Amino acid sequence: MQCVILAAGEGTRMRPLTETMPKPLVPVCGVPLIEHIVWPLPEVIDELIIVIGYKGEMIREYCGTEFLGRKVSYVEQANPKAGTADALMYARDIAKGKFLVLYADDIHGADALAEVVEKDAGMLAARSATPEKFGVLVLNDDGTLREIVEKPLVPPSNYVNIGGFVVTEEIFAIHTALSSSGEYYLTDTVTEYAKTHPVTVVEQAVWIPVGCPEDIPKAEQIVCPR
Repeated sequence: MQCVILAAGEGTRMRPLTETMPKPLVPVCGVPLIEHIVWPLPEVIDELIIVIGYKGEMIREYCGTEFLGRKVSYVEQANPKAGTADALMYARDIAKGKFLVLYADDIHGADALAEVVEKDAGMLAARSATPEKFGVLVLNDDGTLREIVEKPLVPPSNYVNIGGFVVTEEIFAIHTALSSSGEYYLTDTVTEYAKTHPVTVVEQAVWIPVGCPEDIPKAEQIVCPR
């Protein structure tokens, strides 16, 4: 099974660290972030597709053609500012069957990852005290996904999107509108996908977002406590 890692962004919130390196190579506990993302993946994930863009050659050089025991392929997003849905579309020629999609700035616990990849269609979610800062999940009565609402002023729930989508190549046929921010959001694509594919929501007990420099010491307290 393949895992697509969206690693093309410029990491503007991680500056000044990302002035000299892409965000996936920013160290956490002295180890590049991308290692913490790949380590917990279940054994069924035997191939990585890394979508690169900003300073992508540094990622290619670090990960090579085999990374932590998994084959690696690369695709390059022409415009990393075009958004996460646009980034995923660059994997359409090599992503086959059912696959996992991860963001390149979230560390996940292994148990929920192992659970979600068993679903025909699924996604990871976490509860947040400040859901308005994230994409917020609206669920159907059976607990499957109805939609993801980006940063709502009045959140419909405290369940938030944290990446970790299990989809099939049918998702590449979905094209959504450009958002008001000028990006194509993967959350909009997944919302459309959920209309024809029941997406099971799996709660992630261990979610460590690493989006800005202030997140690094917080992550290190969990990942490598002294």
